[in-house]
Amino acid sequence: MDILLLNQAFYPDVAATAQYASDLAVKLVERGHRVTVIASRRGYADPGLTYPWSERWRGIQILRCPTSVFGKAARWRRALDFASFFAACALRLAVLPRFDRVVALTSPPLIAVLGAVVARMNGARFIHWVMDLNPDEAIAAGWLRPGSRAARILNAALQFSLRGSDQVVALDRFMAERLTQKGVPAGKLSVIPTWSHDEAVVHNPQGAAEFRKNHGLEGKFVVMYSGNHSPCHPLDTLLDAARRLRKIPRIAFCFVGGGSEFARVVQFAKTHDLENIRCIPYQPLSGVAASLSAADLHEVVMGDAFVGIVHPSKVYNIRRLGIPFLYVGPARGPIADFNPAGSFRHGDGSGVAGFIEIAAKEGLSNSPDGRSQFIRQEPLEHLISTIGG
Repeated sequence: MDILLLNQAFYPDVAATAQYASDLAVKLVERGHRVTVIASRRGYADPGLTYPWSERWRGIQILRCPTSVFGKAARWRRALDFASFFAACALRLAVLPRFDRVVALTSPPLIAVLGAVVARMNGARFIHWVMDLNPDEAIAAGWLRPGSRAARILNAALQFSLRGSDQVVALDRFMAERLTQKGVPAGKLSVIPTWSHDEAVVHNPQGAAEFRKNHGLEGKFVVMYSGNHSPCHPLDTLLDAARRLRKIPRIAFCFVGGGSEFARVVQFAKTHDLENIRCIPYQPLSGVAASLSAADLHEVVMGDAFVGIVHPSKVYNIRRLGIPFLYVGPARGPIADFNPAGSFRHGDGSGVAGFIEIAAKEGLSNSPDGRSQFIRQEPLEHLISTIGG
C-alpha cells in the first residue's frame, strides 16, 4: 500500500511526535509498504535547525515544507508558524499522487483537517492519530476563551477531521472519553498508548556516568524532568521544591528538553540563584538512554486541566529503564496505572521537597531485573493493525 504520514516533526527531529511517527513509518516500510512523510524543514524545538527538502531514510520518502520562523515567544507568533506550515503542506499535497492510507498526527494543531481532505479526494482510508486534543488544549491553557469565535472555528475544524476519519486513535481512556463526548462512535475509536523506544532506550551505566560528568552531576542525587516544557505540564511545584532544597548540595535538579516554558525554568534558576538546577537542551535519540539513565528519580507532571487532552508519553521510557519516578498532577488520570514512587498535587512544593530529601538520604528501589519485562512495542503493532498494514 501507499501510505502518507502528516506531522510537523519527523526524523531526525527529537520531538516526541517525531520519534513516534518515525517508529511507525519504519515498521510500515519493513512490512513492505511505500511510505511518504510530509514534515517541516525546520526543527520543532529549534527552528534554527534545517533539514533537507527531500530525502530517503530507511526506505521512507520524506518531503519537507518551508515554515516561517516567528518563534514561540507569543501565541500569535506560534499561530503564524503553524499557519505557514499548514499552507505549505496543502500546496505540497496538491501535486502528490494517490494514497491508500492517510495517517495524520496533531502537530501543528488540526493538521488532520488536511488529512481528512486528502483522504476524501483519494478515496483513501483516514486514520486520525490524536497525540493531543485541540482546541481543548488551547482552551485549558488559557490561550483561547471558551465560546470565542476562534474556539468555535477550531472546534468545527476538529469535528470535520473526526467525522472524516475511518479510525480515531486515542492515547488513553480519558482521551477516549473526551472524544466520545465529541461524537466519535465506539466503532471507530481505538485506545492505543504510545510505547518505549526499546532499541534506543536501554539502561546505560557508562553513558549515564559520562552524562553526569559532562554536566557536573557526579556524586549527586539527580532529580530529572525530561521532555517538553509546556503549560500542559506546569513545573512550578517542582521548581518550588528545588528552591526549598537549594542548601542541600548533594541534590541536583536536571531539566532536559525544550518548549515554551524551558526559558522560564532557566530564568527561575537565575532569579533565585539556584546552583542546584541544570538546564540541558533536548538530547538526540541516540543520547536519550544515557541522559535518562543518569537520573536517580524522574519527574512526570500533568496539569490539572489536561487529563484527556494530553498524554505523558515520557513515562514509558522511564518505566522501561526501571527508574522510579515522582508524579505531580491530578489524582484522576492515566499515571496512576504506572505506580509512581510518590504522588503529589500541584502546589505541594513542601511535600515534594520532603519526599526528595528522604529519597536522597535513604535511596529508592528501582527494578533493573524487571526492565526487560516492561516492553511497550505491542501498541505499535496494534496501531499498524488499525491502519491496515
